[in-house]
Amino acid sequence: MEEIWQQVKNSVKFQIPGHSFRMWIAPIEFGKADAGDIVLLCPNHFSKKRIEEQYGPQIAGEFRKTTGRNCRLIFEVNNACVRTQADPLERNPQLLLPHMQPPGGRLLRRDFTFDRFVVGDSNHFAYSAAVSQATGNGNGSKALFLFSGTGMGKSHLSQAIGNHILSQAPSQRVYYITAEDFTNEMVQALRTDAIAGFKEKYRNQCDVLLLEDVHFLTGKDRTQVELALTLDYLLDAKKRIIFTGCYCPSDIPKMNDQLKSRLSGGLISSIEPPDYPTRIKILERKATDSGFHVSGDVIHYLASELTENIRQLESGLVGLTARSSLLKTSMDLKLAESVVLHLARKQETVTIEGIKKLVCKKFGISVQDIVSSSRKQNLVRPRQIAIYLSRRFTREPLQTIGRSFNRYHATALHSINAVERGIKTSTSLRRQVELLCRDLESSHGK
Repeated sequence: MEEIWQQVKNSVKFQIPGHSFRMWIAPIEFGKADAGDIVLLCPNHFSKKRIEEQYGPQIAGEFRKTTGRNCRLIFEVNNACVRTQADPLERNPQLLLPHMQPPGGRLLRRDFTFDRFVVGDSNHFAYSAAVSQATGNGNGSKALFLFSGTGMGKSHLSQAIGNHILSQAPSQRVYYITAEDFTNEMVQALRTDAIAGFKEKYRNQCDVLLLEDVHFLTGKDRTQVELALTLDYLLDAKKRIIFTGCYCPSDIPKMNDQLKSRLSGGLISSIEPPDYPTRIKILERKATDSGFHVSGDVIHYLASELTENIRQLESGLVGLTARSSLLKTSMDLKLAESVVLHLARKQETVTIEGIKKLVCKKFGISVQDIVSSSRKQNLVRPRQIAIYLSRRFTREPLQTIGRSFNRYHATALHSINAVERGIKTSTSLRRQVELLCRDLESSHGK
């Protein structure tokens, strides 16, 4: 019967993506066969649950084809694999208690796994690099830097690495944290005279570091020095490090050479916007996962109109299903068109000059004021907001935006980061930005 199991594994191997086979099917071992029951052994409880849900029926079907009879599959945890390891759902609050903050930083999303990531030409290399890091086949490189614009899937891949490592090795200490959180934690440690504990945590108590939004560190000299030293410790200890950011390491302004060298020392991969075939696959996958039946013509229409990023595709699908439910109507092309009208920004009609005029009108200042060298507070904040909106609503590169305001691109990036931080903490700023966004969308999205 063990030989039959090997035949079944080989059959399944040619039916599913190679990475899925290596992660889930290959580690399964044959247990025993007894009166029509076949026991298969999984490495841990996490993989057992995933295999039962995702591949159980397929494996049972292959057994039926191979043996010519129905077999009842029983998946059990291989005690030999977990004798020295606790259940990952017990060892890792990231997988067990989604309402709690684990000591290793932010929570990993359960649905951010490799088998739920849609692979296309725009992200194939990044995906392969992430799988290599997760499985420990990184060709000697222990660091990976993923960079892209917003909503392209870099956070999904980063967390997929963490989720896979935890599923296969529950004792691994995986820290998932943003650069902003790292900075805030370090500042708090300095204020409370707890910097020794902070250093010990990241230098000696971390096996895998997932650090998001590295571009946030621009201009933060003290944090950059500490992070560079931390990375030295981790790299010397052969630990795995995955960075994400919106820019290539060499393009991040106000970054010291030591840290830039560490960020550039591993494998670097960009993620481009998904092409048309990939957008179709993404929409089909999202619809299936959500339990919605969306016709092919509607899927193709959304894929042709919503071209910015994955997040926009998700918003389009959510908007379509929500409108269909509220209006009690079918998800046809007419409804899809109404969703796109509200969603797709007509970015070619939104210009930096138009944004300047709108912001100046709202704040009662002149265009000459907003591009001047003045550092008065009543001009700095409107200028920062205008730069932020220019980045959000136009396709212009950062250098062009900076020049439009008589600023270097490093200053433009600082302005964008300042507004992004302010939105999280200041209700008044968030309200101002929301109103301006609404004005831009209503004026140019018709």
